[in-house]
Amino acid sequence: MGRAGPIRIVVADDHAMLRDGITNYIENNADLALVGEAENGAQAVELYRRLLPDVLLLDVQMPVMGGLDAIDAIIGEFPEARIIVLTTYDGDAQAMRALRAGARGFLLKSGLRRELGDAIRQVHAGRRRIQPEIASAIAIGAIEDALTGRECQVLKLAANGNANRQIAHLLGVSEETVKTHMRSILSKLDARDRTHAVTIALRRGIIEL
Repeated sequence: MGRAGPIRIVVADDHAMLRDGITNYIENNADLALVGEAENGAQAVELYRRLLPDVLLLDVQMPVMGGLDAIDAIIGEFPEARIIVLTTYDGDAQAMRALRAGARGFLLKSGLRRELGDAIRQVHAGRRRIQPEIASAIAIGAIEDALTGRECQVLKLAANGNANRQIAHLLGVSEETVKTHMRSILSKLDARDRTHAVTIALRRGIIEL
């Protein structure tokens, strides 16, 4: 950090086409330079240690080691690391987890063409960059009642196709307790039914499958 010359960037994403698109973008900006590519979170951590880039572009959903775990590992060793999370999901819960872990930016992949350059430069300068639609979702989510850890467990099991009785067995609680959790989930998410609740939770990044 603070070196003269172009901003040195590592990109970590398991989709080669996205990496190629970012590479082409960087090559057309003289103040940016791609110094490494990773296909998963574990590779991203290793590349960061070896190359110490100015900015790391990191997909949040990757094999071997996910983006959030990679952020934890990198920030644990390099607290000043500049990390921008890339995602296809505009979920407020996912964004908050990434930012709390130490990410400095959060961008939707659908908006990279218009947002990426400014985001890299701002994060490299020590500022944060969060797309307005994500910031709005975070603000709305912050004033709503968050799901408890148990409610997240219940909803994730429901998302995997388990009926209330199966969820009760898996969690070691009564079926009535599961129904109580589900009523609370529907109320907090303003959902019509459990399928709608699962859809909302996945979109917001509250649960992952």
